[in-house]
Amino acid sequence: MGILLAVQGAVSQGVLWGIMTLGVFLTFRILDIADLTVDGSFATGGAVCAVLLTHGMNPFLTLLFAFLLGIVTGLVTGLMNTKLKIHVLLASILTQIALYSVNIRIMGSKANIPLLGTETAMKKIAKLFGGSMTVTTSSMILGFVAIAILVAVLYWFLGTELGSSLRATGNNEKMVRALGVNTDTMKILGLGLSNGLVALSGAMVAQSQGYADVQMGTGTIVIGLASIIIGEVIFGKRFGLWYTLIAVVLGSILYRIVIAIVLQLGLKSTDLKLLTALVVAVALSVPVMKQKFFKKKPNATIDEENTRHSNVVDTHKVPEVDKLTKDGNK
Repeated sequence: MGILLAVQGAVSQGVLWGIMTLGVFLTFRILDIADLTVDGSFATGGAVCAVLLTHGMNPFLTLLFAFLLGIVTGLVTGLMNTKLKIHVLLASILTQIALYSVNIRIMGSKANIPLLGTETAMKKIAKLFGGSMTVTTSSMILGFVAIAILVAVLYWFLGTELGSSLRATGNNEKMVRALGVNTDTMKILGLGLSNGLVALSGAMVAQSQGYADVQMGTGTIVIGLASIIIGEVIFGKRFGLWYTLIAVVLGSILYRIVIAIVLQLGLKSTDLKLLTALVVAVALSVPVMKQKFFKKKPNATIDEENTRHSNVVDTHKVPEVDKLTKDGNK
């Protein structure tokens, strides 16, 4: 029963963190950029949401402000990279470091803000169903609705001319620039949207767990990458972009389920970083192992076929060679 309850909680958290995974997917897979800003922008979303909630703002409206401020954090990284010519990895690290101080300022020089006495989006959803719904269930409902909307919007956007230019920039920047597309604008746009989604996820997680903390974004990029890799390895890339978007969200849920089960089995919480590294390493090695395993048999068959074919050819050529040799001797 304890494991079942842990899995239910893991699913609700995995869905909310899945929004962050979609943001990381935009930079890591679409733009081919390793953006470390997300460790800071995730906490920024939570901080903004918590401050606005304590001032009486509608909890759903706070999500919008968290999303907008997250976009700003991504724009800062994008501008440093494209305009100041700072390497994107270093630019994202600089933004991440600066956001720690910014988040402290947003939270009024506090390390965390509790939300126990405030009305969150989860409580509003629970009221719609009579008030007897748990935070876990309401978080799951909010997360699945948000994921459905975001996947549909992202699939539509990435199919537009602007979205196609964004995808092409990550695929072949030089070719796209030669076609007249401003790749700097595409990078700034992609980084802004990515961190906007990450901040939105941070705001939802803060409302779900009942507090916002300045350190809540630590390790976000690793969790996002782990979720993406797990989703791609297990579910693959079969039916197009919409399937991949859903797969990375499912990867986030599976990652949380694995963590929850392992903790229930007795693993210490201090070992989670090690477990995350092992999960990512295993997920990355699975495609290589599958490729080596499944290519052995076909290659052996091909080699056997080539050998048999060469033997047949040589058998036909032997009499001709003998005849030519005899004629030459004569």
